[in-house]
Amino acid sequence: MQDALRAAGAQAAHIGALWNGTLALCTFVFVAIVVATIIAVWCAPRADAATRPDTSSLEGPERRIWHRIGWATGACIVGLLVLLAGDVFTSRALARLPLRDAIDIELVGHQWWWEARYRDADGAREFTTANELTIPVGRPVIVTLRADDVIHTLWIPNLAGKKDMIPGRTATLHLRADHAGTYRGQCAEFCGLEHALMALLVHAVPPASYDAWAANQRQNAREPGDAAARRGRAVFLNANCARCHAIAGTPAQGSIAPDLTHLASRRTIGAGMFPNNRGHLAGWISDPQALKPGVNMPANALPPDDLQALLAYLETLR
Repeated sequence: MQDALRAAGAQAAHIGALWNGTLALCTFVFVAIVVATIIAVWCAPRADAATRPDTSSLEGPERRIWHRIGWATGACIVGLLVLLAGDVFTSRALARLPLRDAIDIELVGHQWWWEARYRDADGAREFTTANELTIPVGRPVIVTLRADDVIHTLWIPNLAGKKDMIPGRTATLHLRADHAGTYRGQCAEFCGLEHALMALLVHAVPPASYDAWAANQRQNAREPGDAAARRGRAVFLNANCARCHAIAGTPAQGSIAPDLTHLASRRTIGAGMFPNNRGHLAGWISDPQALKPGVNMPANALPPDDLQALLAYLETLR
């Protein structure tokens, strides 16, 4: 799921080609140095006090040594220029990704989760999700990056290189998935206690599947279909949940925690930490600090019946 050597998109392929070229050149240099060292040690004269060579005139040997040093220096310069040229050509190739009909996503890094806003010229078609991106295969994506608190870095190695996210500034990352699959991204800049547990799943799906997914994401949360789910919605709205989280179509409009409108359609919770099932969700609601120490979400000591009702409601949010 997370492998910089298995490119699944145009940008990652360019970076992979640069890496392969750099690795080949550095391997050649390393082998040449090792071989030269072995030859020098093997051919060095074994002298003692009786057989020490006459060093009164070293003009010829010194000249040969300086010639060899000059050739080696020139070869190093050429190798560095080759690497520089490769870097320049790769940078230009990364900038040439066609952006016609691109998906526009604003991705905000928080401690320690990701907020994704799918933007559209028609504001009514915009929607928000968290910790997972879904993109269509073969269609370019423009990701506008922001950091809400500290410096983060987005890295999806199968699809693109790293891009820093600095508070107060915006950055842009262009990418395109050419193969369907799920690719793991992560924060690659130390951002606090749970930095290592800040993952982002990117689902690349066929265009028709993406259109159906996006149409569903634009819908409000479904109305609860049974008494347990209706009670769960009341628990959600009356407890602390609605102060931080949002669910479209309800009075809950919190903006400091992940949007839960379609929570049940996500594969994981806790920014990629746990599978999205009832058991892990119950543990997360009851005592998130036990699962992800340092997370901003407080513990919720709900009565068992209220907790089960809340879980029943959250499972309807597809």
